[in-house]
Amino acid sequence: GASKRDVREKVWDYLEAGGLADFPRPVHGRIPNFKGSRQACYSVKELDVFNRASEIKVDPDKPLEGVRLAALQARKTLLVPTPRLRTGLFNRIVPPSGATKEILRICATSQGIKEYSVPVGLDGKARVDLVVVGSVAVSEKGWRIGKGEGYADMEYAMMVSMGAVQADTPVITIVHDCQVLDIAEELLDDHDLTVDYILTPTRTIKTNCKRPKPQGIIWHKVSYEMLEKIPILKSLRYREKQTGKDVTLQDEHSDLANANTPAALNEKAMAENTRPQATVGSAQIGQRYVESDSLSPRLEGSGMITTVYVGNIPPSVRVSELKCALREFHATPLRLNWQGAQHRAFLDYKDKATAESAVSSLKGLSLGGNTLRVELAKNQRNKGQVEINSQK
Repeated sequence: GASKRDVREKVWDYLEAGGLADFPRPVHGRIPNFKGSRQACYSVKELDVFNRASEIKVDPDKPLEGVRLAALQARKTLLVPTPRLRTGLFNRIVPPSGATKEILRICATSQGIKEYSVPVGLDGKARVDLVVVGSVAVSEKGWRIGKGEGYADMEYAMMVSMGAVQADTPVITIVHDCQVLDIAEELLDDHDLTVDYILTPTRTIKTNCKRPKPQGIIWHKVSYEMLEKIPILKSLRYREKQTGKDVTLQDEHSDLANANTPAALNEKAMAENTRPQATVGSAQIGQRYVESDSLSPRLEGSGMITTVYVGNIPPSVRVSELKCALREFHATPLRLNWQGAQHRAFLDYKDKATAESAVSSLKGLSLGGNTLRVELAKNQRNKGQVEINSQK
């Protein structure tokens, strides 16, 4: 009856106690680096699935550095997930023109990923031919256990949702021989990623795994907390909701279960009766649209209002689509100044904290095929506020 956690602890302890662990140490809590990882990585060049691939996704873990280097040396497109998916999904590694072997080595490191990469948004049209992930433990059947945070599983599910991988896209993992062990199938969940090839310093194992890989994001297993941690997940959820897919979150299921109890209905009625009613006014002036509520003048005089700039809005997107997205991400402003002809909008919030929260919520939002640029307006009064007032 060993749990996933038991398996992880056993592997981490064995690597450390046996002198098999390599920098960074200790390996506990990580995808462990191990002595011989470079040798295991280089055997990827013997695989047909590697040689046929033109676009490869490799996780940023230290033991996979050799695969990243092999991909760059073979002039393949290399995609590396952003750390904890905080700023998007992928970075594409772009070595400088005429890069030497030494520069390519740097590009394959965590430092090189920072220095020689460009972000790839949801609209980046990634088509991944091969996926390489790190593991803490893996079985010869292809069952995989990661470090317990679920990022590799989520990355794969997000790639499915984006259309970046297909059901037959091969998945490779690179581990020490001691990390290959029997794993009970009942430990696996339907969101767990399985692998097709295992590379160790001494072996190449083809798993012939028949268990289906995740078919996309399983929204009822995603929590509000995860949605806050991974901004691009919000954009994917919004996009899938627009297609009619059920994107009810884990927390919302419990909310729905409790929503129709007498206490909940009474609480809802009380909230409706006590909610302040704002008077909303709007005006359409050519391509410019200003919406405000009665709170704005009072707050405007206090000097607290903070303006958020939204740029890179495609010509095809209408103000109603932006407003719908703002509501969806709980980032509704006091006032919205739409400047469609200039592909931008300005959003007024009651204070800096609320504005910064909105920026965080909207990071990675994609509308009409473009990832929007969202940031605090650089000149709050001259750029944001004066332009908004000039429309009245």
